[in-house]
Amino acid sequence: MSGNPLKKLLPPEALPWLLSALALLLFPAVFQSSSAITIMNQMAITIVFALSYNMLLGQGGMLSFGHAVYMGLGGFMCIHLLNYVEYEEWWIPLPLLPFLGGLFGLLFALLIGYFSTRRAGTVFAMISLGIGELVAACSIIIVVFFGGEEGVSGDRTYGPTLFGYDFSSQKEVYYLTAIWLLIAALGMYLFSRTPVGRMANAVRDNPERAEFLGYSQRAVRYYSFCISGFFAGVAGGLFAINYEILTEENLNLATSGNILLVTFLGGVGHFIGPVIGAVVFTLLQTVLSLKTEIWQLYVGILFVVTVMFFPSGLAGLLAMHAGPVRNGKLFTLLGPYCRTLLPGAIAALAGAGLLEMLFHHRHAATGEDTMSLIGIEFSVESFWPWAILALIAAAGIAIVRATVGGLRSAWQAANTPGNPVVHPVTDPVAKTAPGVNNPAGEPGSGTTSGSDTAGKKS
Repeated sequence: MSGNPLKKLLPPEALPWLLSALALLLFPAVFQSSSAITIMNQMAITIVFALSYNMLLGQGGMLSFGHAVYMGLGGFMCIHLLNYVEYEEWWIPLPLLPFLGGLFGLLFALLIGYFSTRRAGTVFAMISLGIGELVAACSIIIVVFFGGEEGVSGDRTYGPTLFGYDFSSQKEVYYLTAIWLLIAALGMYLFSRTPVGRMANAVRDNPERAEFLGYSQRAVRYYSFCISGFFAGVAGGLFAINYEILTEENLNLATSGNILLVTFLGGVGHFIGPVIGAVVFTLLQTVLSLKTEIWQLYVGILFVVTVMFFPSGLAGLLAMHAGPVRNGKLFTLLGPYCRTLLPGAIAALAGAGLLEMLFHHRHAATGEDTMSLIGIEFSVESFWPWAILALIAAAGIAIVRATVGGLRSAWQAANTPGNPVVHPVTDPVAKTAPGVNNPAGEPGSGTTSGSDTAGKKS
């Protein structure tokens, strides 16, 4: 008998989900501190929210500037339900709150999507922006529901226990959030494999052709919009359980902009992209913000660099290496990467040091000109720290410019089947670096495919 026994027991697509479930189960045993568990809870909520947004942008091509409305409204409804449970008016198990939040998100998506999905492109984006600003303004005016500037708070521990768990600890909340993360992610993945999910891709790419085939592009957008609103409401319910408070901030444009940034950073063209973006953004938001006050500037720079040079996001950057892996030449890129990326990273750190010094110089109190970088204290009024960091940054950039040609040649060689010789820097074939303009071996990139090479030899 031949074949892999594991494939007979499980479909190939089930293995990543099982590994993800196992990882979520073991994370609290590896990261045991309360702060780490809190960060993981925030990551899980952001992942669900980002995946729901990717259903609009990545799968349906609908750029929304008001997606926080559905998460926020679902969360506000859940926080009110928590208060009803606290006063013993209703009996609702806490684990069901995310589902109820999803239903509320679906309800509002049904209402708003009915007219907003009639048009796509810029019109849809502007409508979503207007709806977002409208709801954010109402959150200050309708104090009875939104609580004004103070928001609405609740207590998750007053509800009925489930198998003896009252969800008073962050670890118990983590496992509840992890379960809902798996359910929501699997639900969105399965939806992308349905006929509606497939047609959402078709409407995104060529709406006129979809109409000619007999599909209503408006109906396809509406269905995708509603399902996206449901899972955004699930994220809102998880947010209400985890933080026990919702404010106007959960509805405003900044939250919608953050989730757009997260999704683009990870990669809208890949299902795993929002997951990667949520993890990276949460780490920057929680860890980097403790180290510097201008962490948002670094996030903005990272976003701009990603959009300019890696439009497919971090997930697309990883997917580009499928060719070298398939050709068995991934490790041939290790040396060129180190020679180019290491000086680039040093130059970036030096540039960050200059930004930190500039910020300290502009905002420090009078007489407090001393600051510390990597454990070294110095005065920002001195000339030498500025000169040294500027020299390091310039040297790093110069090294990158000198070695990027070798990286291009190595990249082309790694994506060429067979055993090609890595050409020198002056080789006219090497025209593109990974992630800049051409992934690997696309027409016009100068890469010689295996069939072309065989034809030339013959």
